Amino acid sequence: MIVGATSAIAEAAAREFAARGAALFLVARSAERLEAIAADLRIRGASRVGTYQLDVRDFGAHEGMVTAATATLGGLDAALISHGTLGDQIAGENSVEVMLNEIQINATSVMALCTILANRFAANNSGVIAVISSVAGDRGRQSNYIYGSAKAAVSAFTSGLRQRLSKKGVSVVTIKPGFVDTPMTAAFKKGLAWATPVSVAKRIVAAMIKGTPVIYAPGFWRPIMWVIRVIPESIFKRLSL
Repeated sequence: MIVGATSAIAEAAAREFAARGAALFLVARSAERLEAIAADLRIRGASRVGTYQLDVRDFGAHEGMVTAATATLGGLDAALISHGTLGDQIAGENSVEVMLNEIQINATSVMALCTILANRFAANNSGVIAVISSVAGDRGRQSNYIYGSAKAAVSAFTSGLRQRLSKKGVSVVTIKPGFVDTPMTAAFKKGLAWATPVSVAKRIVAAMIKGTPVIYAPGFWRPIMWVIRVIPESIFKRLSL
């Protein structure tokens, strides 16, 4: 099951799984985009593709969606939660409503889905839950601390979930991409640090298969974020990050 399946990274990951003959259940807001992606994945080798239209802010619909995925696929053994928005930081600074909407989409909706999946997988003593967080969650920065705080919450939540579910044979994979060239980042100036959705998707699929706890994508972001985390607060406050 892939939630946020119309995002560039999720679509690339779905293609990787389709090439392996996987059965897929795609979840997103746009029914039209879902059907177009589903048709493409069938051609690429997916054994079965189901779709489900969902606004992740509709928490009451989460359980029904997971039930539909399980019924369509004849079981559910892995989930990739990849939805999210990169909101306007300035707008969020000036509006509680905007800020809370970003937190709801990027954090609380993810946690709600993880909770449902965790309980189902734990009951079966197997499964993989993969969640796209971000390097932005490793330390709050003035340029995107609303988005970053949501991702920090996701990273902490999946860390605790991983510890809990390790005793049940369930893997929880936290994915921390850096800059990725997608429609969501179209307005940003690109450089050498930017990755493609395909390269990130390949790392995601490999991590899900292996059950790798935490990955940075690309991998060079791990040492970069370590440096950013250890900068003393007295210096950090003077930086423009």
